[in-house]
Amino acid sequence: RDCQSLIAVARQKNIPVLVDPKGSDYEIYRGATLLTPNLHEFEAVVGAVGSEEELVQKGQDLIAHLDLQALLVTRGEHGMTLLRPNKPEFHLPARAREVYDVTGAGDTVISTLAVCLAAGAGMEDAVALANIAAGIVVGKLGTAVVSAPELRRAVHQEGGMGRGVMSEEQLLIAIEDARAQGEKIVFTNGCFDIVHAGHVGYLDSARKQGDRLIVAVNSDASVKRLKGAGRPINTCERRMAVLAALEAVDWVVSFDADTPEALLEKCRPEVLVKGGDYSVEEVVGASMVKSWGGVVKVLDFVEDVSTTRIVEQIRKQ
Repeated sequence: RDCQSLIAVARQKNIPVLVDPKGSDYEIYRGATLLTPNLHEFEAVVGAVGSEEELVQKGQDLIAHLDLQALLVTRGEHGMTLLRPNKPEFHLPARAREVYDVTGAGDTVISTLAVCLAAGAGMEDAVALANIAAGIVVGKLGTAVVSAPELRRAVHQEGGMGRGVMSEEQLLIAIEDARAQGEKIVFTNGCFDIVHAGHVGYLDSARKQGDRLIVAVNSDASVKRLKGAGRPINTCERRMAVLAALEAVDWVVSFDADTPEALLEKCRPEVLVKGGDYSVEEVVGASMVKSWGGVVKVLDFVEDVSTTRIVEQIRKQ
């Protein structure tokens, strides 16, 4: 009776009502926005389910009978299935790599759904995020929670965004997540107009100075100011794509200034690396990195290999 009163008031005010149902009397949830039973709870109400088709049909019958807007059946290692009136079923496979404890998985699902829907996400996006969150929490022992960095990192990995070319905003989030895992951030920068063997060896050495390597790339306008007319040979987009394909490189980002100091200030790496014949004091941003306890290292390039020399040889030919 109390559930019905709450649901009635919420519907009048257009407030979604999400229910993680208990018991076998689902009449008390009539008119709710969404129910999230697990498969065992679902079968206790509608009877045994022998196939995907039967699950969908019985789910749709329950939606119609209880005047629900949606039904999400969580199915353990088989993932979860979202059902809505007059829409095709939306099935997501389980995301957990290893399952240690399912305690709290249902709570994680409904709480993630609530946050997403309250933030304006669509139902399918909310369910997808809840599925990822549940996959994280069952990989922990005991009643556990999912932190924002954990969820962001999982979403990035899900969408292939854990590595590669990033915007500055995406990079800062990735750095935050990496630091939450105790990882050391390494930063280097350059024009990288024609990526050659010297760059590859240098970046491999740079990556070994920590756990994650950021490569900051001068924009086309920046390269032109620094190198003169006729440069860059390759556009920034192409230069970044090549760098992102290297195994040693985690994140690639561009910057428009002549130096990366503004970006360094935001990233605050533990290690700043530069290649070439520099002293540590000559490295741009060295004093800044040292001010927050970071270290600066100068690494050698492969001898007799440079972009400028390659460009000169091509032009002579």
